[in-house]
Amino acid sequence: MNHELAGCARCPFDTRDRLCQAEDGKSPSFCPTDKYQAAVEGSLEELKKPEILEFARQASIQEAEGYAHREIGYEQVKPVKPRIQETIEFAKRMSYKRLGLAFCLGLRPEAKIIEKLLSTAGFEVVSALCKMGRTPKENIGISDDQKINIGSFESMCNPIAQAYVMNSEKTEFNIVVGLCVGHDSLFLKYAEAPCTVLAAKDRLLGHNPLAAIYTLDTYYRSLIFT
Repeated sequence: MNHELAGCARCPFDTRDRLCQAEDGKSPSFCPTDKYQAAVEGSLEELKKPEILEFARQASIQEAEGYAHREIGYEQVKPVKPRIQETIEFAKRMSYKRLGLAFCLGLRPEAKIIEKLLSTAGFEVVSALCKMGRTPKENIGISDDQKINIGSFESMCNPIAQAYVMNSEKTEFNIVVGLCVGHDSLFLKYAEAPCTVLAAKDRLLGHNPLAAIYTLDTYYRSLIFT
């Protein structure tokens, strides 16, 4: 039996005309709002847990307060806060005291600034960089020709260890800065506290991954044929 995968990204209808936005809205055959009521109902059950409800409530308030001119209508709103500011504000909304900062060695200057901003805002900050532990890449089966610095010792990235540090230090909220694709996944998997990503690594595009998406019709058109 064929199963049609949920596909909001493929929805052909204008935003305001979609079922997820209007009670009488339109929906394609693969619409999760229409076809996955069990998922919606399950999520509402989770939101009955006080700590989850408060987290979701504060996140929604933070979302709205990232815009100015709401009082004069949706068409007039404009963003007014960078993500670092929203991250700090959200952590304060949740009354967190101890934050985790998991970062890539390549973003150590940025991490130093971020740590200072968080500390200045009144938080305790636990930080751990990706290369902590000085474990050779050979331990995970990496051959010399698969290293970045061929012919030399190279520490493996160890996001699981980063997560274990945060867990040991009882961080309440973790901030991920520039971990590699896959390494970030492992950190998120093993960290016990809720996490947010402040910066996604993109070595080529100055950590702005969407630049390639925005220029897909011009400079990055080759991605269509990759």
